[in-house]
Amino acid sequence: MENENSITSRGRRFIAKCIFNVLRIGPIPNHIAFIMDGNRRFAKKRNMAEGVGHEVGFQTLKSMIVFCMDLGVKYVTAYAFSIDNFRRKPAEVQKLMDLMMEKMKHLTEDESFVHQKQVRIHIAGNLELLNPPLRDAAKRLMEVTAGYSKAVLTICIAYTSSNEIVHAVRESCEEKRNQIEDQTKDVSLDLLDIEKHMYMAIAPDPEIVIRTSGENRLSNFLLWQSCSSQLVSTAALWPGIGFWHLVCAVLDFQRNHIYLEKKKKQCNQ
Repeated sequence: MENENSITSRGRRFIAKCIFNVLRIGPIPNHIAFIMDGNRRFAKKRNMAEGVGHEVGFQTLKSMIVFCMDLGVKYVTAYAFSIDNFRRKPAEVQKLMDLMMEKMKHLTEDESFVHQKQVRIHIAGNLELLNPPLRDAAKRLMEVTAGYSKAVLTICIAYTSSNEIVHAVRESCEEKRNQIEDQTKDVSLDLLDIEKHMYMAIAPDPEIVIRTSGENRLSNFLLWQSCSSQLVSTAALWPGIGFWHLVCAVLDFQRNHIYLEKKKKQCNQ
């Protein structure tokens, strides 16, 4: 039975490789962002214990990172926890914080997949809103993977786009104020000044934003960066998303590539 499963797994990897080779004939996105929606509904539909949906969702994220790397996508961003999620019941929020702490500690370990695949981890968001142990674990994870460059996974925690923009503007104004005090000549504020202080400054703007669970909202996610992104909504809940959903999203991107490039140039004017 184990041998049969191994053969099936190798067959699936071979098919995926062939399909990715065909997709690479066309333009391949450099950055794909995911709004991971539907973990709780996934568990509820299957009568799973509370929290199991998020555990399955974590495994799904690992699979999607590997798929993206195999396709040639260097940057992957996942919307894991919004600032608005702090409004949920305290017990539920605490369980999610505990789960994130567990996963961050696991990813820090030498045998984790981020070390095997040489994936750099960046945690984006207002980390001051996290409890000190989780904040320290996030910083530690970023430190131990800082030298990797095969792929960059940004996990948005305690994040909203509005908070990111306010943070960037404040930092930019503070920087300019210091320049004025130092009698620096150029003290004008422009877009580049603001963008370099964004939580997401580590990555280029996403070409594709994929949201699961059938919703068509960005939910305060990458509003600044997604003006020319291909927006994809799939009815699948996050733990149920897979290889074919990614393939379809990339095909949609390729079909609309000329139009998206035109919009991108307009956004950058």
